Amino acid sequence: MFWLVAAAVIAWSALVAQPWMPWRMRERLEPAATPGTALTGSAAIDDIGVLIPARNEADAIADALAGVAAQGRFAQVILIDDQSTDGTAGIARDAAQRLGLANFVVVNGKAPPSGASGKLWALTQGFSRLKTDRVLLLDADILLAPGMVAALETRQRQDNLGLVSLMAHLSMQRPWERVLVPAFIYFFKLLYPFALANRPGHWMAAAAGGCILTTREALERIGGFESIQGALIDDCTLARRIKRTGFATFVGVTHGARSARPYQGLGEIWNMVARTAFTQLNYSWILLAACTLLMLLYFVVPGLGLAVAVFRADAGLAAAALLALALMVLSYAPTLRFYRLPLWRTLTLPLAGALYLAMTLSSAWRYAHGVRSTWKARVYDTELNLDR
Repeated sequence: MFWLVAAAVIAWSALVAQPWMPWRMRERLEPAATPGTALTGSAAIDDIGVLIPARNEADAIADALAGVAAQGRFAQVILIDDQSTDGTAGIARDAAQRLGLANFVVVNGKAPPSGASGKLWALTQGFSRLKTDRVLLLDADILLAPGMVAALETRQRQDNLGLVSLMAHLSMQRPWERVLVPAFIYFFKLLYPFALANRPGHWMAAAAGGCILTTREALERIGGFESIQGALIDDCTLARRIKRTGFATFVGVTHGARSARPYQGLGEIWNMVARTAFTQLNYSWILLAACTLLMLLYFVVPGLGLAVAVFRADAGLAAAALLALALMVLSYAPTLRFYRLPLWRTLTLPLAGALYLAMTLSSAWRYAHGVRSTWKARVYDTELNLDR
């Protein structure tokens, strides 16, 4: 047992010591001080077109449009109603009229062709009507604080970026949300280190699909949204394609873009993760085995070692287990501080790690038994995959 715990200590030490420090929350972008202007006071948003794909978003769309209106005057705001059955389009039109949202139109989306994801097909239809050189891609449940787009615009112009993306502040109100959602962001940053993704020329690329500012030039250079129609993990695929064409990209965290969508319980979060977890591993059983061993080493072995040490009164084993747990706490604390959650919640990370491993195994089980990825009553073929 001691050598297993020692291996966990080495693993955690290696993670914490990585020079790009993926566990830190340094890549941030917050709203500009004044809506409609950038931090430098030189930017404007009236040359940006907004694309909002929406499928059954009646509960959130009015608030999302209020956030859009609070940014200032956009050149175009296009909502693509992806065959909603809950009145999303009508609610959006009423909200836009009430808010005085200029240049707003609703596009009645068509059913996606075989092999295409609904969101990307909706964006394809919206982009065909867009006339601007810069494009804001916004999920229909994202609430923008005033000045958020101005800050995106400033970062894009100053660094000449092909894509600027923000990880929206997800709902963390319910008990399971507080356990799993901060951990989800923590694991995402470990899997896609933001510091490397933001480094020009580095092969790592990442994005968060809820809020993305990009350019027509970047999109046309990759062949438009049509070129990634088969990607389930569309945000990272988009960033990867854009970065491969020579553009630099940025992904960061923020308090200025929030998701209005709550997770009702463990089951909803489980299905969300299981939908694409095995896709994330490229449907590789070898990668799944490696992931399983690493997750057990990181999140199960330290706690198990401490329990065995207490039972055996083994001081050396206890010291090693506590060191591994201390390194775990050290790496998770910045995430909790950023989201203003109490630090004692670092103690829930082993539980979150074990649950995410179970979700990943569940995803692989579904794939092996022919269960297709499902999202909002649409079933996708397993061929929909990551861009390689």
